[in-house]
Amino acid sequence: EGLAGGYAIAFLPTAEPYNGDMLVALKDGTIRVIRDDEMLDAPVTGTPDVLTVDQAGMFDIVLHPDFDETGLVYMTYTHGTEGENATRLARARYVPTEEGGSLEDFEPIFTASPLKQGGYHYGGRVAFIGDGTLLLSIGEGYRYMDRAQDLDNHFGKIVRLNDDGSVPDDNPFVDTDDALPEIWSYGHRNPQGLIYIEETDTVLAHEHGPKGGDEVNVIEPGKNYGWPAITYGIDYSGASITPFTEMNGMEQPEIHFVPSIAPSGFTYYDGDKFPDWQGDLFIGALAHEHLRRVDLGADMTFGDQAELLADREQRIRDVRTGPDGNLYVVTDGDGGAVLRLTPGE
Repeated sequence: EGLAGGYAIAFLPTAEPYNGDMLVALKDGTIRVIRDDEMLDAPVTGTPDVLTVDQAGMFDIVLHPDFDETGLVYMTYTHGTEGENATRLARARYVPTEEGGSLEDFEPIFTASPLKQGGYHYGGRVAFIGDGTLLLSIGEGYRYMDRAQDLDNHFGKIVRLNDDGSVPDDNPFVDTDDALPEIWSYGHRNPQGLIYIEETDTVLAHEHGPKGGDEVNVIEPGKNYGWPAITYGIDYSGASITPFTEMNGMEQPEIHFVPSIAPSGFTYYDGDKFPDWQGDLFIGALAHEHLRRVDLGADMTFGDQAELLADREQRIRDVRTGPDGNLYVVTDGDGGAVLRLTPGE
C-alpha cells in the first residue's frame, strides 16, 4: 500500500544480488523497491526529471531480455515542459542497495518527434520482441490526432528500435520517402497496453478510444490502424469524429469496447498457478474499475470476457504475470497499491 500514482512494475531475478525485488514506477518519476513484500523507505536514485502535468509522467519500466548480463532497465516518461514535450525512452544500469537501488549510466536513447504542447496522450508502453528489438507505443497528443495518419511524425505510432535506440534496417518504412524510419505501425490514438506473445510470435496492443471505441489490435509492421479516419467512438462532446468505422487499407480491431473501459496495462498469462487461465489476456480498466480477462484461443481467436475485482471499485493501471505464476495488479491514484492475485482454496 501507500503508492501515489503507480504505473508499472518489473520483476528482478531471484538470484543475488537482486533477490526477487520488484521495481514500481510511479507517475511522478519515482521508482520504488518492493522487497519481501514490503516497500523500502528509500526510492531508487538516479531517476530522470519527469514532467507530470495532466497525463504526463513516467509510464513504464521494463528489463532488458538479457538483464542477467546487462543489468539494463528501460523506462518511458514525459520529457520537456508543458509547452514543448514528448514521450522519451531511456535506459540505465540498475544497481541494488540495502536501502533501495540506484540507476547508473543513465542514457536517453529515443525521444518522439516533434515536441508538442499540452499534457495528454503519450502511450509509453514498451515490449521487447523475439528478435531482441523493442517496440514503443506513442500517443497522438490529443490535439494532434490528424497527424496519426502521417508518416513524417511519431504522433499515434508504434516504433521499433534496437536495444540501443538505433533503427533496425528492416523496419517497414526505412526506404519510404518522407517517412520516419522508426515507425512500425500507425493510426493509433493512445496505446497504453503492449505485449509480445513468444509462442505465436504475435504483438498485441490496446488503446484508448474517445467516448467509446477502445481497441485491442494485433500489430503487424507497416499496417494502418485507422485513427482518426475510422473509430467506433465519438467525441466527448457527443459530436461525430468520423462517419466511418471501416475503410480500405485500415485494420479492424479484434475487440472494441463501447462504452469505453479505459484500458491500461496488459499481460498474457503463461504462469502455472491458474491452469484454467493459461493463454488468456488480462487488461486493466480505469474507467470501469475492473480487471478484464479475455479468453484467447490457441489460434489467436478472441473469445469470452469476464470482469474481475470490480467489487474493489479501484482504477487498475497495470497488470503483469509474475515469475511465481501469480498475477500482479497496480491500482491507480494517491491510495494506490500493488495487489498479488493467487488461486483460492
